[in-house]
Amino acid sequence: MALEKTRSTAFVFAGGGSLGAVEVGMLRALHESGARADFVVGASVGAINAAHFAADPTLDGIHRLESIWRKVTRANIFPAHPARGLLALLGARDSLVSPAPLRRLLEREFADQKLESTAIPCHVVATDLVGGQEVLLSTGSIVDALLASSAIPGVFPPVRLQGRVLIDGGIANNTPIIAAVALKADRVIVLPTGFSCRIEKAPRDAMSVALQALNLLIARQLIQDVEQAGSDVELRVVPPLCPLARTAYDFSGTAALIERSATSTSEWLKAGGLEHSGIPGALTPHDHSAGPDDR
Repeated sequence: MALEKTRSTAFVFAGGGSLGAVEVGMLRALHESGARADFVVGASVGAINAAHFAADPTLDGIHRLESIWRKVTRANIFPAHPARGLLALLGARDSLVSPAPLRRLLEREFADQKLESTAIPCHVVATDLVGGQEVLLSTGSIVDALLASSAIPGVFPPVRLQGRVLIDGGIANNTPIIAAVALKADRVIVLPTGFSCRIEKAPRDAMSVALQALNLLIARQLIQDVEQAGSDVELRVVPPLCPLARTAYDFSGTAALIERSATSTSEWLKAGGLEHSGIPGALTPHDHSAGPDDR
């Protein structure tokens, strides 16, 4: 008698700057509902969330991840160094921002832990700077892999790893659905960050513009990947927050984003969200007319 094949479920974490806090609320609600992942795949900030969850895929682990997000500040991720920025513009530096604060934060959480040692398998997506190929990192230092996957071009320096020069995974594939399918997932649950669809005016500083543009690109790529992979796998996309008035460069409201996302995802799950496919309207191009601030 043939044994029935066990289904494999992947959680896929998208990039999105400070909006990565949204994924933490989603993750808590999914876990409380009984949804479990056999492995995770992440890009950029989504890779950081994915790695932390893979290291401890329990409710306690999710609470610890929440605690980290509630304490993180812009200075922890994007420290301002005008002199470095000037040198970068003059071609004497390869990035506007030093990766040292982010490395310290990651080293506090992961130390010298390896990707292959996490409680459930963790796969991190980066991009080859020379050839543009998607690079899937499944072994080696977690810290180095996360720095590579989060190396926004021009903002953070490229990372030399495994014989390649690597940059942000979002350039090749910020919502790595296709990678999860290639890794033999039968069911893929996508945790997107969404984008700032209710900001009062267009971003003006360079960092905000870059992150807003990247998040719009992520949403479009996600839609394309859902359409491409939808017939090959059971695919579910958790609806991101909408409307959303905070930018991906604003780390002052992460606690509120987590709670709002947890509530929204719980309601979606109770309404049978995991039983239905489709692309949430919040991921399609749109904005909102001026109204009460909904952060």
